[in-house]
Amino acid sequence: MAAQEADAGSRVTITEIARQAGVSVPTVSRVVNGRSDVSPQTRARVEDLLRRHGYRRRPASSPTRPALLDLVFNQLGSPWAVEIIRGVEEEAHTAGVGTVVSAIHGRSGDAREWVRGLRARASDGVILVTSALSSLHEELSVLGVPLVVVDPDGSPGLDVPTIGAANWSGGLAATQHLLSLGHRRIGLIAGPPRLLCSRARLDGYRAALEGAGVTPDEALVVPGDFRPEAGYAGCHALLDLPEPPTAVFAASDQMALGAVEALRGRGLRVPQDMSVVGFDDLPEVRWSAPPLTTVRQPLADMGALAVRTVLRLTRGEQPDSPRVELGTDLVVRASTAPPAS
Repeated sequence: MAAQEADAGSRVTITEIARQAGVSVPTVSRVVNGRSDVSPQTRARVEDLLRRHGYRRRPASSPTRPALLDLVFNQLGSPWAVEIIRGVEEEAHTAGVGTVVSAIHGRSGDAREWVRGLRARASDGVILVTSALSSLHEELSVLGVPLVVVDPDGSPGLDVPTIGAANWSGGLAATQHLLSLGHRRIGLIAGPPRLLCSRARLDGYRAALEGAGVTPDEALVVPGDFRPEAGYAGCHALLDLPEPPTAVFAASDQMALGAVEALRGRGLRVPQDMSVVGFDDLPEVRWSAPPLTTVRQPLADMGALAVRTVLRLTRGEQPDSPRVELGTDLVVRASTAPPAS
């Protein structure tokens, strides 16, 4: 999409331009990018609408300018995001590529503002770490900017390369570890159900229980949102059950730390009274009290691979696979032990 730089009241989406012109979004894209496979009458109609709405074509990259990539999150500030940024920055630095990091906070206005900035910067590629993919994919397609998605949310039908982690096998390994210690009532503080990674970790948890002959108890699954506060509240909810679990698998390290704090507030010890497993292996959890058993998600590696993939796209090359899942590994520390007898 060519960004709109006329007055703010005239800002419309590419979909609206296509609707007013009576053509498809790809046709508008072909006009914006100077393609020849558009009839003169259609081109004139679309060009007229683009001018009326203040669109300008994205400036071409200069051969003398270093390549520039945009890295976009819903939210910044979490240790999870910091690890992805670290991987992106290190790989981009090695490749001599600059990066711009942004957050759109899940708001359409922020997303539109980011797209305008992207066009003004003439960025060469985009790495999205956001659940707003559906709304941004169309805009980026029209701009002709290569796109890679990290930790996809499961949006269907979007033909873009994605890089994720083996969340199902990670959830399986975490639960199997607790089962191997003798736990049978294992609580799960789950992630947001709209996210593919959350559903995969939940499915792995259930598969491990069923594989061990343990019937999953839905009362032991409580909702969360990956933040410490959700882990704290979720653990209290599990402890308030008539028959509380003897172990908790939290679908993120931040929720696991919240769960540990909830247990401490109840006068319970980890792991003597309750075992806790997290997911991510953020740097801070090896220094928690006790050091946290968790599933390592290779966040920095995911960011680095995203850079290599998007740079291949900028050169007109295709990735070896459009869907990549990097492996996860169980890291056993001091927060898990057999259940108290």
